[in-house]
Amino acid sequence: MLVVQSIAVMREQIEAWRAAGDRIVFVPTMGNLHAGHLSLVLTAKNLGERVIVSIYVNPTQFGANEDFGNYPRTLEADCRRLMDAGADLVFTPEESTMYPLGVKHATHMHVPGISTKLDGKHRPGHFDGVATVVCRLFAMVTPDKAVFGQKDFQQLQVIRQMVRDLSLGVEVHYGATVREDDGLAMSSRNQYLDAEERETAPVLYQQLTSIRQALEEGRRDYRALEAEAVATLEEAGFLPDYISIR
Repeated sequence: MLVVQSIAVMREQIEAWRAAGDRIVFVPTMGNLHAGHLSLVLTAKNLGERVIVSIYVNPTQFGANEDFGNYPRTLEADCRRLMDAGADLVFTPEESTMYPLGVKHATHMHVPGISTKLDGKHRPGHFDGVATVVCRLFAMVTPDKAVFGQKDFQQLQVIRQMVRDLSLGVEVHYGATVREDDGLAMSSRNQYLDAEERETAPVLYQQLTSIRQALEEGRRDYRALEAEAVATLEEAGFLPDYISIR
């Protein structure tokens, strides 16, 4: 497995693979990898001959009071796990590579409509940052296909819309959410939870499951279902931003 920081070195390797007839499948990440990330690598291996994984903590998708400075960075451990999973190349660009004019002077992407709802409403500018870094990575890696996690479902739709609108020529695939035994979706940020919060966290998935069951049983009072779930979460100690049936 190759680990490279240089776009030129990466492209030289990609050209050699393409000359041999290999398809390039790309998995962008921010590192601190867990089993959910590795499942995306396995999905990618089934979609093409060569798998490239990027590790880059992107500053433009973090808000002013979010955890950019504290986001866990575990490059050596990540590379070991990716080697075991069968990745062919890991791209670990510096900020000066991703944003050669600097973040303040960088060209930014905005995907209208979908970017300002739900998470976008509560994290203004977040999906602009996501779209910006993914578009840049696509331009650098030039993949045939890319794989994203279904856990970040709104993000997946933002990227799909951007790819379609800009005719980027990348097939966007997804991997199903990977969960702990108690239903909590695997996430790098789960390690922020203390023991009590970790015990409480699965209540969120339980409420989503309850809503799904109610819908399958024929309930259509959507606002009431949302309100019931919010009340249950608040009683459990959550401060929910939203519960929204879509």
